[in-house]
Amino acid sequence: MYLIGRAGICYILPCPVMERKILKEYESWGLCDAVKNVMGVWQYDEEDIKRLSMIMTLHDIGFEKEEVETYMKLLLAGDSTQEERLKMLNKKRNVTLDEIHFKERQLDWLDYLRYEIRKAAQK
Repeated sequence: MYLIGRAGICYILPCPVMERKILKEYESWGLCDAVKNVMGVWQYDEEDIKRLSMIMTLHDIGFEKEEVETYMKLLLAGDSTQEERLKMLNKKRNVTLDEIHFKERQLDWLDYLRYEIRKAAQK
């Protein structure tokens, strides 16, 4: 078992405020089967740590709170939800690629404007 502080520092986030927010979300979704409150301290087992790590990964890749909750409930429902989870990941990937392509176009325009300024300065 892991104490909440150990889970937060070693496995989740170095930021205690964010750690508590994520852990509260996790607990509110009813995803923590083996969580016990011992002497006022929440304890987590290995499976909880794995699920919390998945939640952090989903947050890191840009999933909104509702998307994380949906994904985690599908994950816990088992292999029959693989296709639906894959659709969620593909959708997020496509959105991220669109954002990257937009940023690349911005960089192209920035480089062009910088080039024009330098060219004008050489005259």
